[in-house]
Amino acid sequence: MTIHQISIFIENKSGTLIKVLRQLKEAKIQIVASTIADTTDYGIYRIICSEPLRAVKMLQESGIQANISDVFALKLDNKPGCAADALEIIHNAGISISYLYSFLLDGRGILIFRTNQPDLTKETILLNNMDYMEEDALAKTINI
Repeated sequence: MTIHQISIFIENKSGTLIKVLRQLKEAKIQIVASTIADTTDYGIYRIICSEPLRAVKMLQESGIQANISDVFALKLDNKPGCAADALEIIHNAGISISYLYSFLLDGRGILIFRTNQPDLTKETILLNNMDYMEEDALAKTINI
């Protein structure tokens, strides 16, 4: 029900994102989804990719500040309202979401999010029979 996400800290100056993207390209690591949250001085580039453990090691070895974390990945039907329904279940369990983003994969919506209560989130997902994705299923879906 969780997958690895890489968070990369980049300065808000020209060329820093390109440096990260070039390194991933040269390593033949496929980005599946990404999002950037920025402040005045830096940005946090969060990515879901084909080989997160290799990617974070490679980035760190090149001097780029990056870390890996587990995030929840819910699979949703690709129709209006499914994300709202899923988030309502999470909310009704008293769980706060730190951040989220989504993408389409294989005709299904994938909702990526992090919470303040991972154990309760896991329990809530299981008790409500919510469809989730794990790392190995993601790898198979993107043909790795």
